[in-house]
Amino acid sequence: MRNHVLVTAAITLALVTSACSRSPGVSFYTLSPVAKAEAPVSAQAAKAIAVGPVSLPDVVDRPQLVVRVAENRVRILETHRWAEPLKSEIPRLVARNLGLMLGSNRVSYYGQNAAADADYRVLLDILRLEAVPGESVTVEANWSMRRTGSDKRVGHSLVQEKVHGADYEALVSAYSRALAGVSGDIAKALLSEAGSRP
Repeated sequence: MRNHVLVTAAITLALVTSACSRSPGVSFYTLSPVAKAEAPVSAQAAKAIAVGPVSLPDVVDRPQLVVRVAENRVRILETHRWAEPLKSEIPRLVARNLGLMLGSNRVSYYGQNAAADADYRVLLDILRLEAVPGESVTVEANWSMRRTGSDKRVGHSLVQEKVHGADYEALVSAYSRALAGVSGDIAKALLSEAGSRP
């Protein structure tokens, strides 16, 4: 009887170990700057800029990638995750894009020490961060920029990018391009603001 129990326990342990070894691995994704360098601002206009904080819809404010599978249904992908919280990654990405677009090394993101002394603060409210695998991603955002001691200027961006591929890496690349589009709208507003100041 004791041998039977030991054999049963050994078989159970082997099955559990086998099941665990076959469980799918988790893939982690990061956004990347894809902005193209524009004409740099003049030295007098190259003010310090801080990006953030960023607000997100609750449905996407999570480690897992979220994709839309029907008009009223989404799927939370347990094995496809962001490498860091989007509330940290998005302002860092937008700051890097703005630095490239403005030809400036004086762009920081919320949380860096340099942000406290910024001449301009850029805030982002992401309204939609939506993906349909193999089709497109949509990023919609309200944003504002405020110069120290002056009124804020507000803007709205709606950018849709095609997903070039069926995998989730292609989907994340499309998100990077869409956020570069939002960054471009902000860069134009900053250049306009800098050009209107003496």
